[in-house]
Amino acid sequence: MDFAALMSKEISKAKGSVTPKASGPTKEKEAPVEPPKKYLRRGEVEAARIAAYNEEQERLQREREERLANKRKLEEEEADRNRDREEKKRKIAEQSKKRREEEEDAKERERRRRLGLPELPAKNDRDETPASEGAEAEDMEEEELTEKLRALDEPARLFGENHRARLRRYRRLVKRSATLQKMTDGPIPTILEPVPGGQMIIEAKIPKEQDRRLFLFRQLASYFNMVLSEWELALAKRDVTVRESFQGKQAYNAMVQSRENLKPLFRRFEKADLEDGLLEPIVEIVHKAQQRRYVDANDAYLRVSIGKAAWPIGVTMVGIHERSAREKLHQSDQQAHILSDEATRKYLQSIKRCLSFAQVRWPPEDQLQVMG
Repeated sequence: MDFAALMSKEISKAKGSVTPKASGPTKEKEAPVEPPKKYLRRGEVEAARIAAYNEEQERLQREREERLANKRKLEEEEADRNRDREEKKRKIAEQSKKRREEEEDAKERERRRRLGLPELPAKNDRDETPASEGAEAEDMEEEELTEKLRALDEPARLFGENHRARLRRYRRLVKRSATLQKMTDGPIPTILEPVPGGQMIIEAKIPKEQDRRLFLFRQLASYFNMVLSEWELALAKRDVTVRESFQGKQAYNAMVQSRENLKPLFRRFEKADLEDGLLEPIVEIVHKAQQRRYVDANDAYLRVSIGKAAWPIGVTMVGIHERSAREKLHQSDQQAHILSDEATRKYLQSIKRCLSFAQVRWPPEDQLQVMG
């Protein structure tokens, strides 16, 4: 084989190993792929191990941070739920406490109304502010406080009581004495001052002046208290066998019931808010009873209790034409007040019972004025 053939063979072999160029302008020359190393140095292996360890530790740290963040988020949500739950519990407890206090106040007002005691003061008046008490405690000396407590017939010092507690007790006593008015002794306790027997005579007409109207309420309260006292005294003077009998117990229960039923009327006397439609017949009943005209007083009671208007039964409009005098069925001056409400019915019936006892206690001179 000559030298020329050998050279041509090598040239053709070199041309075949060269890759052809890409025809398109956008294609780039591919980088040659390095074959994997068959052997690695110990430093390279250690560096690869350290890199893998660091990567694993970073991954574990990220997972721990994610778990801590999720746990913190769950704890915050649970704390928010607990806070909302506690807030709801607190509101429910406050509402139940307020409702319980209102029920207790209502029971206390009902008990005071039943016993004829004055109304409870307002809640704002009963509440005490410690700041104002502390300011007032610096203004009052020890000797002055002792004198004022003794003037109220209160002990000057209680066991374990300091100056501020004594001042607080004094302020509370002053408020109580200012709110509670003096109650008069009698079957029905009232703040209306009683009038003497000579001034108890009531006129037939209701006065228009305010001061005379207030004096009229005092007269009415004094008269009914006097009748109830005489009634109770008469029942107490009976024989023991009569008192223990069934009729005797019924008579005593009637007196007690009348006394209890008259308390709402006394409260209206104290407030001076009794309307003229009821005040006029009551004044007429008492005026005629004081004159021992019990039949006329009973007529006045019938007018105020059942009225004098016609009570139609059934259909009142039977045609297209208005019946004559039909407007008289609903006149205001012929109203049956015993049908107004339960309290009015009760104290009107109690007035009738007092009238029946007054006829026995102070009998009329004219036998025609004796009620049947």
